[in-house]
Amino acid sequence: MDAIAGLLDGPRARGAFLLRSSLDPPWALRVEDRAPLCIVAVVRGSAWIGSDDGDTCRLGHGDLALIRGPDAYVVADAPGTPPQAVCGPDQLCTSPGGALQELGVRTWGTGLDGETVLLTGTYLSDGEVSRRLLRALPTLVHLPGRELDSPLVALLADEVVKDHPGQEAVLDRLLDLLLIAVLRAWFARVDAAPPGWYRAHGDPIVGPALRLVRHRPSEPWTVASLAAEVGVSRATFARRFADQVGETPMAFLAGWRIALAADLLREPGTTLGSVAAQVGYGSPYALSAAFKRHRGMSPQQFRRRGAPTESTAA
Repeated sequence: MDAIAGLLDGPRARGAFLLRSSLDPPWALRVEDRAPLCIVAVVRGSAWIGSDDGDTCRLGHGDLALIRGPDAYVVADAPGTPPQAVCGPDQLCTSPGGALQELGVRTWGTGLDGETVLLTGTYLSDGEVSRRLLRALPTLVHLPGRELDSPLVALLADEVVKDHPGQEAVLDRLLDLLLIAVLRAWFARVDAAPPGWYRAHGDPIVGPALRLVRHRPSEPWTVASLAAEVGVSRATFARRFADQVGETPMAFLAGWRIALAADLLREPGTTLGSVAAQVGYGSPYALSAAFKRHRGMSPQQFRRRGAPTESTAA
């Protein structure tokens, strides 16, 4: 499991909201759904995206954007076009003047042959594991289509209007693959700023150690045992890990275990004991103490809250 593959342990699409929009100018949509992450792809024409904090970008044919929530944003044919529709929580969209309306399966807009066609995929929830990577992104990411070099947008455009058995699962997986492709392309840019642990996956010493921790979090890892696994001395490993990742091996391990525990605690039917065993704590008490130290609340309080909480681990 590498840094990108691990992303699927977090915001993996489960019943994600997907929509095809076919639009003729003037048009504008204001999105206030407070979703953690949204992908917009331009299949035809162009669009402008602007966030409430002032970031804007123009998307041309084939371009994509990632928008990190929960703040609102506007998608429009041009800057300054007044919104004709508002999308709120639970993906409830209203168009008071009736300019935008349903046109078919997962399709809405001004008409079926609109000058601009957009695909929108919205993740309705995220996870602690994924947040460690996603929070390294700007609020608004613009990726030109030429940098993606993938058939996924065209495939998703074909599939989004179908209504076959199991279609939601097909669309969820396609959205996951598109997200991974976009993130991989974005972090490959020379001006990108991925977290240290993401870059360190390419290191011949630190990379294998990170994969061991991710694959086997329940192991009683120590600095010495990880160093032995990758074939270097304890001192060399500790120094190189800190230089590459920006924190000590044990600090990273603790943060990773707590992130995994937080995601597992949201799964129905899990017990504190089973979560503790899966993430490398010898007892529910040990997990509770570590969880409270990292998150400022007990696992039970976290589970009752249900809302995502920022991890202290980078």
